[in-house]
Amino acid sequence: TKLACGAEFSMIMDCKGNLYSFGCPEYGQLGHNSDGKFIARAQRIEYDCELVPRRVGIFIEKTKDGQILPVPNVVVRDVACGANHTLVLDSQKRVFSWGFGGYGRLGHAEQKDEMVPRLVKLFDFPGRGAAQIYAGYTCSFAVSETGGLFFWGATNTSRESTMYPKAVQDLCGWKIRSLACGKSSIIVAADESTISWGPSPTFGELGYGDHKPKSSTAAQEVKTLDGIYTEQVAMGYAHSLVIARDETDAEKEKLRKLPEYNPRTL
Repeated sequence: TKLACGAEFSMIMDCKGNLYSFGCPEYGQLGHNSDGKFIARAQRIEYDCELVPRRVGIFIEKTKDGQILPVPNVVVRDVACGANHTLVLDSQKRVFSWGFGGYGRLGHAEQKDEMVPRLVKLFDFPGRGAAQIYAGYTCSFAVSETGGLFFWGATNTSRESTMYPKAVQDLCGWKIRSLACGKSSIIVAADESTISWGPSPTFGELGYGDHKPKSSTAAQEVKTLDGIYTEQVAMGYAHSLVIARDETDAEKEKLRKLPEYNPRTL
């Protein structure tokens, strides 16, 4: 029912809530309790890649005193992949993360790689569960069931990392419909607005327009899309796509006024 891809691995979710993974296991991002590392000829390290989808069989939580406990009855409802890490949302609104731990992108307050899905503690309380998950290149997002946006990891790797989920104050009170991350930029569809931010260098993916600042460390409304209702956003490594609603005459008129991109004239 859903697919997600990282840099060199893929995830498949089936209708029963099982998760399957395949590809490169270098940081444990496949969730099979191994990084697949072996020493090949001439002391060269290679990785044993999974060539067919294999079910992710175990989900765990770690207690404060370091005990590892299995988490039973995980029915996967959503999956998102960063470059080398994976997030899962289950039917009980719990979030699990695993893979490359650098920059705090897993949200466990440590930079260790995780070889199997591990429970992110913050969302494991009644009324504090997650409703949506998104993964960026080196960061992660979740929207809580009460509508708050949480961030962990790093968008600017030269700045300090956020080691566990923290509320994004700039978007407090906004109802988020869709969110997407590129290498370091973020774009959000919320209420009647499209919002984006990202540190330099950017390549126009924030959509602020010509002769405007190219980058922004704080969340800003994309004025070039003022009055346009964005249904969904998507972001590649350094470009953005937006699906806009065009149901009313006013919406159609606003969309007509937008400049048209014609690759032939470039």
